[in-house]
Amino acid sequence: MAITWFLFFAIFLLSPSAYAFNITAILDRNPDFSTFNSLLTQTGVAAEINARRTITVLALDNGAAGSFSGRPDDLLKFLVSLHVVLDYYDLEKLHKMTKKSTLLTTLFQTSGMATNQQGHLNLTHVQSGEFRIGSAVPGSSLVSNVVKEVASLPYNISVLQVSSIIVPTGIENINSSVTPPPAPSPKAATPSSAPAPSDSKKNKTTPAPAPDDDSVAPAPSDDGAPSEAPTSGPGPSAELAPAGEDADAPSPSTDDDDDSSNSSLASRHVVSYVGAVVGLICMAAAW
Repeated sequence: MAITWFLFFAIFLLSPSAYAFNITAILDRNPDFSTFNSLLTQTGVAAEINARRTITVLALDNGAAGSFSGRPDDLLKFLVSLHVVLDYYDLEKLHKMTKKSTLLTTLFQTSGMATNQQGHLNLTHVQSGEFRIGSAVPGSSLVSNVVKEVASLPYNISVLQVSSIIVPTGIENINSSVTPPPAPSPKAATPSSAPAPSDSKKNKTTPAPAPDDDSVAPAPSDDGAPSEAPTSGPGPSAELAPAGEDADAPSPSTDDDDDSSNSSLASRHVVSYVGAVVGLICMAAAW
């Protein structure tokens, strides 16, 4: 019985469902983040967070989350997804960072709408124990501080409180209704650059070649005398033909004669074959 329960819990712990989390349920335990929690559900970002295995949410308390209000729905989703980092960072990991600044990839980057580093954040260790975050767009300032760690489930999800909203330069000008054009395929055929023929060239017909003089019958003369028929070339004279050759030469065979000769030849072959078979039968009977 003990072995059965051990196997059951081992299978449960190794199953993918054992690592599932619910960001809405996590933030429900912290009423100070109820506004931000509602924004996650309203924009659909909560479902995208729960579908991942490794994530860090940069949450804002109710006072700071008020900066999201009054923005269009598309822009609101972009901004909320910008506060979701596609990696695990808790306070312990932040203090073990060896680099002064780290580039963070956010959920907004996966939308395909971010340009000029708008989908990345710059995390910088400015003083001992203090971390500041800002947009990775060149020229941007570090506008938000990491306040505290709200919740963590190593190494799947971490919720860090930040002091203020992060708005990348130019994000207000993104039109989400325009689908980004796909990258051109290297195998795509290149259209021909040759100019199309003009209408004058299309309608221009090529004159037919003039017939040879030999194939044209001579025109009738003005005096009405019949023209001399052209000869087809020198041939054997009748005087040079041997006498009596036409009488002795066999006449050409016709199709009827060929059919009759073939039929008679086939009949003779059949008779010969039948006779041979009968002879073999007789010899066999004699033996």
